[in-house]
Amino acid sequence: MLESSRRELIASEIQKTRLSAIIRTDNQALASDAMDAAVAGGFTLVEFTLTIPGALELIESFSGRSNLTVGAGTVLTVAQARAAVAAGAKFLVSPIADGDIIGEAGALDVACIPGAYTPAEMQSAHRFGADFVKVFPAVPGGPEFLRSVLGPLPHLRLFPTAGATPENFTEFLDVGCAGVGFVRSLFHPADMADRNFRAITDRARAIFERLDAWRNESR
Repeated sequence: MLESSRRELIASEIQKTRLSAIIRTDNQALASDAMDAAVAGGFTLVEFTLTIPGALELIESFSGRSNLTVGAGTVLTVAQARAAVAAGAKFLVSPIADGDIIGEAGALDVACIPGAYTPAEMQSAHRFGADFVKVFPAVPGGPEFLRSVLGPLPHLRLFPTAGATPENFTEFLDVGCAGVGFVRSLFHPADMADRNFRAITDRARAIFERLDAWRNESR
């Protein structure tokens, strides 16, 4: 039996975990504290966008925790991909489907989740070698649109990160999405401004309680 590559193991962990916490802010300390709050609420798949000042330091710090799978978001160049992986990122996320970045992820043996909006873009990302496809930005029709996409393209592993909320994310799972990412719907701007980390932790716990209920209903 062939041994699975690191990239395959990471992709398998993402598929199993299903939910990611994605933070974007202009304050490194705030990003760290807010992500700590999300982790306290149950998130183990976490993403720091490279637009955060000191994002690579955050990736390095959080990737030192054995219970977390840490990724880099808003990866736009091969150089950024290499720097993120050197810092400890196990998956790379981009708002676009760039073949060079997807190829570099393969060379670095990490998972890649490029962004796409239309079915043609999604299929192109898959053809380039994407492990998952980030649906970005939010598409009109939400889950039902993605159900329509997955009908003729069931091989796509879609991972929407816009339009999903703690209240509706299971609808995306119901139509066949591989997972869901939470950004502002987890890290509410008002909570971030007030440094109300308890609210973030409580919201994260509620999300995972809903996921557990969904899994039990799906059995």
